[in-house]
Amino acid sequence: MDLIDLEDDHIDAEVLSSLAVTMENFKYAMTKSSPSALRETIVEVPTVTWDDIGGLQNVKMELQELVQYPVEHPDKFLKFGMQPSRGVLFYGPPGCGKTLLAKAIANECQANFISVKGPELLTMWFGESEANVRDVFDKARSAAPCVLFFDELDSIAKSRGGTVGDAGGAADRVINQILTEMDGMGAKKNVFIIGATNRPDIIDPAILRPGRLDQLIYIPLPDEKSREAIFRANLRKSPVAKDVDLSYIAKVTHGFSGADLTEICQRACKLAIRQCIETEIRREKERANNPSASMDVRYFLIKDIL
Repeated sequence: MDLIDLEDDHIDAEVLSSLAVTMENFKYAMTKSSPSALRETIVEVPTVTWDDIGGLQNVKMELQELVQYPVEHPDKFLKFGMQPSRGVLFYGPPGCGKTLLAKAIANECQANFISVKGPELLTMWFGESEANVRDVFDKARSAAPCVLFFDELDSIAKSRGGTVGDAGGAADRVINQILTEMDGMGAKKNVFIIGATNRPDIIDPAILRPGRLDQLIYIPLPDEKSREAIFRANLRKSPVAKDVDLSYIAKVTHGFSGADLTEICQRACKLAIRQCIETEIRREKERANNPSASMDVRYFLIKDIL
């Protein structure tokens, strides 16, 4: 735009011939547009990588085998006559990285990622909750390869028949619809379903049978090595003083979840920012109160440089 005068009637031929669409233009355009099948659905493009998740090496390896290998190496599964798993259920204490793991695996295999909070599907209108479930699975099928992530799965997949006065059995109908959609998900559609919950005891057993969410992965509280890895992952972009002993901090934080450790890092960074700002304000006040001293400092600095 700096080369062309928009008010002029003619544009120089040399300027026109020098213009070209570059690969950078295409990369920028791809970040601003999304597949038409996903425009009505909130699709999060995950930026989370394995580096953002400290520890959990065994879980990462198992996830790569479950999700990434069928997407990147489908010929190997055909060769051995094996059907890839349809889904996996993450369960464990809250704050241990279940959602982060789902985002990271979607990013690693370059798949679309649709995140659904369980209670979002439930409405007060008859039949509309089931329609929401159908719509979500339709979007996932049309956007394959896709990772469909159900957070708080226990809110929509409780055991059937146990809820009294449940508005005509709305919860049971939602579960039936989810089971039907999971069974109708063709193997070639390349849609992987991930559920996350911290209450696996109340989930309907039919969802956990082979062919549905048949892989159960327990996400535990981090051990000492994992805690140190989480600290390093959180602080990898922060300037850390040499006297900070992360191994000692990891040792004394037994029983903390990943979310707790992230909060410790956030609070430490906030305190450091506060101290930095207070120091700058104090220096500004000293300069304002004693301008001659600041002039002397500048004079000696210039003298040393010369």
